[in-house]
Amino acid sequence: MFEVKAKLTREEFEGVENLIFESEGMEHWNLYENFEDRGYFVQGVFENEKEALEGKAAFEALAQIEGRLEVAELEDKDWKESYKEHFKPWSIGNLHWAPLWLKNEYELPEGDEAVWLDPGMAFGTGNHGTTRLCVEQLIAFKESGRDASAERLIDAGCGSGILAISGAKLGYGSVAGFDVDTDAVRIAKENAAINGVDGIRFFEGGLEEGLEPEGADCLMANILANVLVANSRLLVDSVAPGGWLILSGILGVEAADVAAHFRKEGCWANLSVDLLDEWASVTLVKDG
Repeated sequence: MFEVKAKLTREEFEGVENLIFESEGMEHWNLYENFEDRGYFVQGVFENEKEALEGKAAFEALAQIEGRLEVAELEDKDWKESYKEHFKPWSIGNLHWAPLWLKNEYELPEGDEAVWLDPGMAFGTGNHGTTRLCVEQLIAFKESGRDASAERLIDAGCGSGILAISGAKLGYGSVAGFDVDTDAVRIAKENAAINGVDGIRFFEGGLEEGLEPEGADCLMANILANVLVANSRLLVDSVAPGGWLILSGILGVEAADVAAHFRKEGCWANLSVDLLDEWASVTLVKDG
């Protein structure tokens, strides 16, 4: 087995993620964020050196990155074994996120729930700061005294569905997620099946198609700061009175501007900004 690997900037990471989802012949590639190295990486794994060099050339024809793609032999490992080095279980409260290959050996405390993840795509692992920030707010919503089983949760730009699945595991009664990418919706449905949650409604669509006036008691939008700001009116109007709007995909340096913009867009009972490394989330509670 041979590996083709390069370190990416945050901007390159986003572009390559779209490339992997949208381009044919990219099934050998995956992405991951390594918290220990505080960096982003793209990795392709191939059966032999010839295929690795061909894959490297094909990647370079599709994407321009600053870092150099390095080719190296993987000793006594297949590509999933290589990936396991970067994907470890993590938890917040009594909800755990763990790789599917540990399902039969991971010790889950009594009463806790797990979201089992199969690392087909990098953002499918939940191993990203913005995902963790959103989950923390989902838990805070539930712990604020709300009856989650009676609340409507919507994951706008659901990607691989991890946040919506986490919401279902936390006991939210009505859960929906949508994305403009057909493959993302397909993967989200597959991940929901892996986790035995069949009540989530995943569908293809953008913000205008997926949102409706006051349609969410808890609305998550883990996208990008510029997209959030450009669609702020739509997002604000889609939250029911007393509901929460959870925004992420925001760099820490962007958080103050995003918060200030949304503060002017609605009447809020509370607004908070949370940081994790270089990422941020902005949570707003609508006046009831």
